[in-house]
Amino acid sequence: MAKFTDYPQAEDVRLVRLAQKGDTLAFEELVARHRDKIYARAYSMVRNEDEALDLSQEAWIKGWQRLKQFQGDSSFVTWMTRVTINVCLDHLRKRKRERAESIEQMDEDSGGVERQMPVDVPDPIAGLDRQELRVRIDKALGQLSEAHRTSLVLHEFEGLEYKEIARRMECSIGTVMSRLFYARRRMASLLAGLKKERDEQS
Repeated sequence: MAKFTDYPQAEDVRLVRLAQKGDTLAFEELVARHRDKIYARAYSMVRNEDEALDLSQEAWIKGWQRLKQFQGDSSFVTWMTRVTINVCLDHLRKRKRERAESIEQMDEDSGGVERQMPVDVPDPIAGLDRQELRVRIDKALGQLSEAHRTSLVLHEFEGLEYKEIARRMECSIGTVMSRLFYARRRMASLLAGLKKERDEQS
């Protein structure tokens, strides 16, 4: 049988099958195709370019090591995104253990009143184009604590249910709900503030 050489033209499914048989060139093609998305997911969780780069590389290594576990129930990039999320969660848990005091606790303590107050934001993103909206959301995400940001990313971007988020973050479902409630309120408030800044500058 002739050796496969047309990697750039092959679909992900074919490349995964080849990589599962030990074809490193096939896996390298998968990395080249999806590394930006995997890096972006890591960055959305840790908010640090160097850490995101290290963690995304760690995720690719784990992806290669565990590739035989991939059954094709989802797309390859969806599977790799899950691997990346788990790598980032492990990193955040380790970093949290190393801290003397949790940023999340400080945030919860200072945000109690704000959490109870209604946020008057009829449409905080009106008038923003898609690119500008991405920039605004990214900026607002960066101002959330790790726990709130991670909960929001897992629920809103990855579509995970409360139960699964609680399992991955090793907390109760009630804590997940509280974090999401606070994170959404905070995001709405931040986006409204960013929109106001934009309107005043224009």
